Amino acid sequence: MRNRRRLDVHPWRVVGPECAAGRRASGSRVLSTYPGGVPETPAAADFRSDLDLALRLADAADAQSLPRFDAADLHVSLKADRSHVTDADLATERAIRDILQAERPDDGILGEEYGTSGDAHRQWIIDPIDGTANFLRGVPMWGTMISLAVDGVARVGVVSMPALGRRWWAAPGLGAWASTDAEPRAIRVSEVASLDDASVSFQSIAQWDDAGHLDELIALSRRVWRDRAYGDVFSYMMLAEGRIDMVAEFDVKEYDIAAAFAIVTEAGGTATAFDGTPTLAGRSSLATNGVLHEAFLTQLHG
Repeated sequence: MRNRRRLDVHPWRVVGPECAAGRRASGSRVLSTYPGGVPETPAAADFRSDLDLALRLADAADAQSLPRFDAADLHVSLKADRSHVTDADLATERAIRDILQAERPDDGILGEEYGTSGDAHRQWIIDPIDGTANFLRGVPMWGTMISLAVDGVARVGVVSMPALGRRWWAAPGLGAWASTDAEPRAIRVSEVASLDDASVSFQSIAQWDDAGHLDELIALSRRVWRDRAYGDVFSYMMLAEGRIDMVAEFDVKEYDIAAAFAIVTEAGGTATAFDGTPTLAGRSSLATNGVLHEAFLTQLHG
């Protein structure tokens, strides 16, 4: 494997205002997940420890996935649904599950590779490597998605793309944040208010065709300013950062979208199924900057 810059273990910690200056007592560097001026609301207090854990889970995931990226001996096999799985997918999910079982034994887990266990009231939803097809071909557009859903609603979300050195995270009352190995910065969806000015990511022509919505996709491409297929979780993070204004796709499971939904929502956007239903279980997604959500629903459904 070629050498790559990787994220240090625990590059982001949830710390209190006493660490806002970004220094430990010893003088070594520490990245505060939130600037000290961010008020801690009751919701923030409820989810702060969960977000701290989710960030540590992402560290553990990166330690498994990144060394296997572009490895000459990467083992790839086909699952029953004919999708690919690598040894990195399996090892990454196991690492996450081991920590959750030790630190949150009463919480449930839904993971792409090892299924569902435990209580669904508080459920950790894991996609160990979103973009496995990219991963196995040496394309760096892949990432780990970790979410805590409470009663089916994604509340905490972390997305880590270590091959790009980028990470995003969010939780209620704490906002949405991004970092590229520098001080975290708050992110917010765009304020674009017209479809004529909108930039969208449709993910895959084949998805839309298989779902019977190819005509709607073509009509959408003629209506908006710009259409691209950035693909997988990266599209949602560009939406949360205000760089594009809509993402939509089909044939998705909860683990494909939960972390993205949490981050987009905390960044001020709206995330639903393609028909506008607020659910993770709709096997489709429509995520927007919020301002344009109804306009996109009208455009796509008439």
